[in-house]
Amino acid sequence: MKTRNVSTRLATGLFTATLAMGAAAQERDSFSIAWTIYAGWVPWQYAEDYGIMEKWADKYDIEVDIVQVNDYIESINQYTAGQFDGVVATSMDGLSIPSASGVDTTALIVGDYSNGNDGLVSKDAASIAELEGETVHLVELSVSHYLLVRALDTVGLEERDISVVNISDADLVSAFQTDDVRHVATWNPLLAEVEAYPGATKLFDSSQIPGHIKDLTLVNTETLEENPKLGKALVGAWYETMGILASDSEEGDEARAFLGEISGTDQAGYEAQLDGMKMFWKPENSVEFIRSEEAREAMDSVRQFSFDKGLLGQGAMSPDFVGIEFPDGSIMGDSSNVKLRFNDSYMQMAADDEI
Repeated sequence: MKTRNVSTRLATGLFTATLAMGAAAQERDSFSIAWTIYAGWVPWQYAEDYGIMEKWADKYDIEVDIVQVNDYIESINQYTAGQFDGVVATSMDGLSIPSASGVDTTALIVGDYSNGNDGLVSKDAASIAELEGETVHLVELSVSHYLLVRALDTVGLEERDISVVNISDADLVSAFQTDDVRHVATWNPLLAEVEAYPGATKLFDSSQIPGHIKDLTLVNTETLEENPKLGKALVGAWYETMGILASDSEEGDEARAFLGEISGTDQAGYEAQLDGMKMFWKPENSVEFIRSEEAREAMDSVRQFSFDKGLLGQGAMSPDFVGIEFPDGSIMGDSSNVKLRFNDSYMQMAADDEI
């Protein structure tokens, strides 16, 4: 589950980034990657528990520790502080926490994007237009908030035309069962629970904004540059795991059942979550997507939202504050402050069987 407790994200991120920037990158042989529970990220635990990560780390004579952190935002804050060499995150959170805090970060693996796993559900409204003047409950400043704004855009409404009330993901399903909460935006597996409420209608979901909510494995850019073996080992382990997970085999069934249990459901429940994602099972799929104009336009939309909500920090005078580099070397935003990089070279090496 993507847990989004965002109230302290900026203050903590800026403080921890200051600590992290004091440590110079250097060649090393031991690394750690933080992950939190969500359908697109739990495969890292399979890679860890089934020896896949160890196999690829051994190939490059390094050690890679895959560490579960219970709180999503805290895991990104710890990465920003330099306590981890990498972390899993959405593109929006990668931009608005480590990158906006000054930590040069590389999107090493583009794993998937939400393709229905995030949605807007109502007990009463039959259309988005009917939300005008209504109150929507969601985890504020999360991808659910972003999805709501994009949904309102489709009918010419703005956020000021409704009321938004912050609610924790832990409380959202139970709150929806009360009379006071009529409309919610959330992600799976919570989305499936509220959508199943008698008479509820899903008004909008992430399949209508393909590519906007990307799930990434991020690494510190300086660490990666000094230690390319880390990039090769992580990418190799990830796509070997993807091959198993996507397979119609006994091994694939076992993997999906294992990941369902970790996710608090079962094999069928986990497979239902996978159905709500555009998974990039092969490295060439990831490369093709991140080089696309669709991916670029989605990132532009995400940075605009992040700026509008103050997620880029007090020093950001425009959405251009943080430079974002794409695989072709082009830069969106400030070229003198590039802090988020989509580097497809390791994924391309995997596609070419060169790792």
